[in-house]
Amino acid sequence: MRTFQFDFEQHTCATRLPFRFGRATMTAAPLLSARVTLVADDGSRSIGRAADLLVPKWFDKVSQASDEVDRKALLTSAEDAARAWQRAASVHPSIFEQWLAVYRERVESTPFEAADRLVRGFGVALIERAVMDATCRARGVSFFDAWRQDLFGFRAELAAPALAGFEPARHLPIAPASAIRVRHTVGMLDELRATDVPAALRGDDGHPCSLEEDIAAYGLDAFKVKVGGDEDADLARLDQIGQVLAECAPDSLVTLDGNEQYADPARLAAVLERLAARPGGAAILQHLAHIEQPTPRAATFRSESRPGLARLAQFAPLIIDEADLGIEAFPRAFDLGYRGVSVKNCKGVFRAVLNFGHCRALGDGAFQAGEDLTNLPRLPLEQDLATAALLHLPHVERNGHHYFRGLAHLPPHQASTALAMHPDLYHTTANGVALHIAAGRLAVASLDRPGYASAGL
Repeated sequence: MRTFQFDFEQHTCATRLPFRFGRATMTAAPLLSARVTLVADDGSRSIGRAADLLVPKWFDKVSQASDEVDRKALLTSAEDAARAWQRAASVHPSIFEQWLAVYRERVESTPFEAADRLVRGFGVALIERAVMDATCRARGVSFFDAWRQDLFGFRAELAAPALAGFEPARHLPIAPASAIRVRHTVGMLDELRATDVPAALRGDDGHPCSLEEDIAAYGLDAFKVKVGGDEDADLARLDQIGQVLAECAPDSLVTLDGNEQYADPARLAAVLERLAARPGGAAILQHLAHIEQPTPRAATFRSESRPGLARLAQFAPLIIDEADLGIEAFPRAFDLGYRGVSVKNCKGVFRAVLNFGHCRALGDGAFQAGEDLTNLPRLPLEQDLATAALLHLPHVERNGHHYFRGLAHLPPHQASTALAMHPDLYHTTANGVALHIAAGRLAVASLDRPGYASAGL
């Protein structure tokens, strides 16, 4: 019988620019690292790792608790999931069955509408990725080969009976994507033009500080734009962003993130209707690929939202993100008119693959979208990109590099190892090692090596 031993460590990562999402502004966050030791039947050992930023006020936006209390809840979630996994490993033979037992204990044991469901799921997902890494390393195979070989023992029908017959080894793309399009997030506090950047934020690190500088530096042609729930302010901001895109990156793909800020989706539809008459409107509306989570998660599944959703969906397909509260969430949202669901490693890899199966089963335009911003190198970023490459997501939200100073949050030897292991994904700049975005794309072929995107760690 295999056994698992877990431990955790944290260190704080400071941003170089403040990031605003919804009603929260982040200037620093702890990076939580999980390490698991897998002890096999013969006594051999393999190490697996995973990590994530402890970002407050996303997993539970209704809480009035302090950021520190929110971060502690995320750490506790990981610790509780680790203990649950140790119990599950003594009963269930496969990694998937162990995950499902832990998921049911930690997440499905609470009501679907429970405010802490995403918090509970965070811990399960973190431990899941570390166990996947250890399992891959024990066999000396890559994350992608593990799926081809059914190393995790994935059985969709155990989690979702409607997915009987869905087999990732047969139905996922044969080979992982070798490059991924970057969809650059435009945060609510981000400066749009170089001339608008205050001297206090400019610094001397050489990194871009405005949208037009980012476009020039990285060749960006896809963008995710945040809105905040104030109709007039959102209209003005969208118009300004549209004008920059029209000048600097015409014909670019655009998505909108409602961040749960519009209780009535018809209000956001009204903003977009007014935007059509503004100078920057065409650059956004004519290239709008999808609209993410316009309503609060608690209101997403209420039937009375249908008219507003239908009005908003005339502009672009709608996807759920914060309302992806469990395995059953996406099919329920699909029935209400949503067509997409976000992929985030902090919600789980098995969850993402199950939703891939739901997209196949549902048809009618069902799709997945990569929507996780704050994945920092190395582990959070590389493992998230590996998941995106596995699923062949056409583009992923990716902007942690904008708010942080390259790989400066890591010890120097880890940054140099990252460059040695992934010379396609990172490069050396005048200010150290950084993510390498060229022509708006990330090259990720080097992730296809033993382990779950954890080479050299």
